[in-house]
Amino acid sequence: MRKLFLAVLIVAVGLLMALPAVAQDDGLTFGMILVGPQSDRGWSQAHYEGGQYVEANLPGSQMLVFESLNSADAPETTLLQVVTEMVDQGATLIITSSDAFEEDTDVVAEAFPDVTFINASGDNAFTGEAPANVGNTMGQVEWAKLIAGCAAGLTTETGSIGYLGPLINGETRRLAASAYLGARYCYENYKGGDPAALTFTVTWIGFWFNIPGVTLDPTAEVNTFFDNGADVVMSGIDTPEVMTVAGQRAERGESVYGVAYDYAAGCDVAPGVCLGVPYFNWGPAYLDIATRVNEGTYTPEWTWNGPDWSDMNNPDTSSVGFIAGDGLSEENAASLDEFIAMLATFAEEHPDADGLPTAFGLWEGPLALQDGTVLAAEGEFVKPIEADNPLTIWYLPQLLEGMVGASE
Repeated sequence: MRKLFLAVLIVAVGLLMALPAVAQDDGLTFGMILVGPQSDRGWSQAHYEGGQYVEANLPGSQMLVFESLNSADAPETTLLQVVTEMVDQGATLIITSSDAFEEDTDVVAEAFPDVTFINASGDNAFTGEAPANVGNTMGQVEWAKLIAGCAAGLTTETGSIGYLGPLINGETRRLAASAYLGARYCYENYKGGDPAALTFTVTWIGFWFNIPGVTLDPTAEVNTFFDNGADVVMSGIDTPEVMTVAGQRAERGESVYGVAYDYAAGCDVAPGVCLGVPYFNWGPAYLDIATRVNEGTYTPEWTWNGPDWSDMNNPDTSSVGFIAGDGLSEENAASLDEFIAMLATFAEEHPDADGLPTAFGLWEGPLALQDGTVLAAEGEFVKPIEADNPLTIWYLPQLLEGMVGASE
């Protein structure tokens, strides 16, 4: 009994330490639950800074943060425990910032029907599976991944690009595939290479970041890419190992480059060899949701927010962006600008319908999955999302034909 009491006490104290006391006032108190550290220079930090954006722009708002809720860093802490503590401190909006929390969010939300829950990257509100108080939001980072892939295709001299992926699901497959499509297009149309000769290899480590003894070691996998002939490695995980390794090898005189992911300042790890970073800007979407929750006008919904093509790096208007890195040559930077302008024109010609993109640039047939299944015939665009249709971008069931790596 004493051991049980001690275990409960440790969990309770840990929660109290993680969640600073909040003074009650008329403003909005909201919870931000992160799968990784708030300073990971990746996915979790981008969400944390999105919450700070809300605090800076919604008077009286206050954010409660719980970081690193995962089986390695907090194995005995549950989402229910964290949410209960946040609600006890006055939170009326809870943001769970990972697809790792999607199913648990729906379960926990049913215990707090008067609290609004937002799960970032999920789609249960779209499919109708979510409780009435749960919404979803995601950024159309597929556009930025196309651009990132283009930067890789423009730069590679060996014709071999590595892509470091996390776990395997529809989201991670479609983002890797977007990068591949961008790389293939720019390798052929700007660099003059044979797209069939371009090697684009995906290695999945098993989670969004390194968990010793559970995942593959991302540092070792990046080194393996370079050792096997890749001269550009793209990151699809939450943490900056790709840029760290690329920077180290460049310091030894190797001609290698990296593409960061998730976080606008991702190139800062090794700026000289960074080709750029496709990133999420969660602030505008979170501010919109928080404002409506505070006003009592928010109705849970599923949103897939696109870039502001007039300035995709505008922190107040664009949900996703791409920042070109110092590793791009002047010639390749000019070609990349042309490519971005082409995508912007495409987006203008294929406007959103009911808040959804009608088509994504380069996701045009002929395209097939790895097993040969036709995804889109020549001249047809792959549908961005459609209920009960796995042959869409959102639910992409396999990697694309031409990519090397596991699909399941």
